[in-house]
Amino acid sequence: MDEADRSLRRIVIVGGGSAGWMAAAALSGALDRRCAITLIESDEIGTVGVGEATIPPIRLFNQLLGLDEADFLKRTQGTFKLGIEFVDWAQQGHRYFHPFGPHGVQFDMSPLHQYWLRQRGRPGALPTTLPIDEYSMAWAAAKRGKFDRPMADLRNILSTFDYAYHFDAGLYARYLRQVSEGRGVQRLEGRLLGCTQSEANGHIESVRLADGRNVQGDLFVDCSGFRALLIEGALHAGYEDWTHWLPCDRAYAVPCDSAGELTPYTRSTARSAGWQWRIPLQHRIGNGYVYCSQHLSDDEAAATLVANLDGRAQADPRPLRFTTGRRKQFWHKNVIALGLASGFMEPLESTSLHLVQSGISRLLALFPDRDFDPLVTAEYNRIGINEVERIRDFIILHYKLTSRDDSPLWRYCAAMAIPDTLQYKIDHFKRYGRLVTKGDDLFGNASWLAVHIGQMNWPERHDPLVDLRPIDADTMLERQRQAMVQAADSMPSHAAFIQTHCRAAP
Repeated sequence: MDEADRSLRRIVIVGGGSAGWMAAAALSGALDRRCAITLIESDEIGTVGVGEATIPPIRLFNQLLGLDEADFLKRTQGTFKLGIEFVDWAQQGHRYFHPFGPHGVQFDMSPLHQYWLRQRGRPGALPTTLPIDEYSMAWAAAKRGKFDRPMADLRNILSTFDYAYHFDAGLYARYLRQVSEGRGVQRLEGRLLGCTQSEANGHIESVRLADGRNVQGDLFVDCSGFRALLIEGALHAGYEDWTHWLPCDRAYAVPCDSAGELTPYTRSTARSAGWQWRIPLQHRIGNGYVYCSQHLSDDEAAATLVANLDGRAQADPRPLRFTTGRRKQFWHKNVIALGLASGFMEPLESTSLHLVQSGISRLLALFPDRDFDPLVTAEYNRIGINEVERIRDFIILHYKLTSRDDSPLWRYCAAMAIPDTLQYKIDHFKRYGRLVTKGDDLFGNASWLAVHIGQMNWPERHDPLVDLRPIDADTMLERQRQAMVQAADSMPSHAAFIQTHCRAAP
């Protein structure tokens, strides 16, 4: 190759799992064999593999890869997800739903929820006791165990929701490996022992495997999980610890037999020292307990998890230890960290695979040559840090807005100081029910609204404009609610939809 051509020649991905094979599939699709891509993984080293719940952007990523939705769901034992139900978070005995999609169709210049807030405070108005969930098309379907794809016609109430997936992350990685190898990606079986760095600039030149092989590369993608072998082990990028805001530091995960209705949503149930997830797949239910080790022993956590399963446990609970936070730089020299190598965000809002997807998308948008211009690296890091900090604030919101005082963890969370960026949002909503943003939030207004109201951050007053608008909002709200009920009743059940369109082999 002409030395004047500064294009990348060799990309090396260190680590497999979902992160590694997502990167391999996307890069091989984009580069079309014009750059050699090698992925190194070891069968001796397991993957965390609990990222089974996703958010709607995963659909765009799968489309980018050219995956057929039905085939993908069959291959990964996947189901559909309309949102997340939160149980016992604001207070014990209370639950709410974070839907994918807005609450109703806006019918005036003021947001729909402002009219709902006004209605809630007016004695004798149309049903004042209905929670705002009842004006969500996603919840209307989810509570009835129904699913169908949204309609494209924006005039139809069935256009007002979105969806994501639950799937087996291990099967997803296996599926993407097949896709990647079909596009020329070379997989090397081996365990990483070390690397060689340039004396001139500290860039990684090659990695050394346990059997003595050296694998050279221009760009290295670190998908080595919590070990972060390159970004931290070799380059010492540094880590920003967020446990003072998000104190849970351990988890147990266990699959169990399916039981009962196949629900089209994830469930998060708050416990005394953390929270438990429930993710329904076609062949099993994924479960886990994320907890704070300062307030609960490992044995107690495992026992609590097993005692709250829907069906028979299929294995012993598997422990995970982590420090919530982020790498100080996601791209350092010629190494980009993806997945757990880049940091850890607890899976409360199912963002782990999205952050992998987002990192890959930024890499393609800011693709380097062999000069690795620092301006490009800085922009990649700026966007990534902003995104992950906005997600961090959204997750902290769930903990901060609690009135639970039954255990030390919840008392700490209710009283803790939080980032100014989050406090500003809470204050605005508390005053007039307004949703403010500086932009670039992964979670939009509909998501923030669901959690503010669900966690009982009741506004002191509604937007003054709604009192000056000549509109029969109560009737409009009730018509939308009834239309959602009728539309949901007409949908097939979640199980029936899967049976018809994407049933996996046993």
